[in-house]
Amino acid sequence: MCFLLLHKRISARAVSREKHLRTDNRLSRVLHLLLHLGQIKDPVTSDQLGQMLAMNSSLVRRTMAGLRNAKLVNSTKGHGGGWFLAKPLHEISLAQVYEALGSPNLFAVGQSADAPSCLLEKAANKAIGQALQAAQNTFDAELSKVTVADLVAPHAKEIKDFQTNFWPSSN
Repeated sequence: MCFLLLHKRISARAVSREKHLRTDNRLSRVLHLLLHLGQIKDPVTSDQLGQMLAMNSSLVRRTMAGLRNAKLVNSTKGHGGGWFLAKPLHEISLAQVYEALGSPNLFAVGQSADAPSCLLEKAANKAIGQALQAAQNTFDAELSKVTVADLVAPHAKEIKDFQTNFWPSSN
């Protein structure tokens, strides 16, 4: 019974899920945003950030609230208000940003709960769980080694040249 039940469910789910898997690109987008905030002296509004990243300003505010709770950014209200870094980029690790976003799942792979009493399903879930945990630990360790400022370092000359040519008065 376990095999037949599982086979039917896997076949139906595989077809429907394959077409609907979405990637969570918040970490990349927020790192991009933080890099820009590191280049800008004045506070930036949610509307401006939304335009920069083609995001709705309410989504920007929700995302930035998580970063504010983690003390990575801060905001001021009113005229001239907006978002700004709470600390320099070299003091913000990629791991801190990932955690501030709620540590989204790395993979769409998960464990099955179709036949929880089946020993074979338990064995498969255990192996998958261990592999996922090992991958998560490696990912977390790698993110902890890198600061947001480190992302710019390989491109510092190109960025400086661009800024000099694009904004000549800011030399």
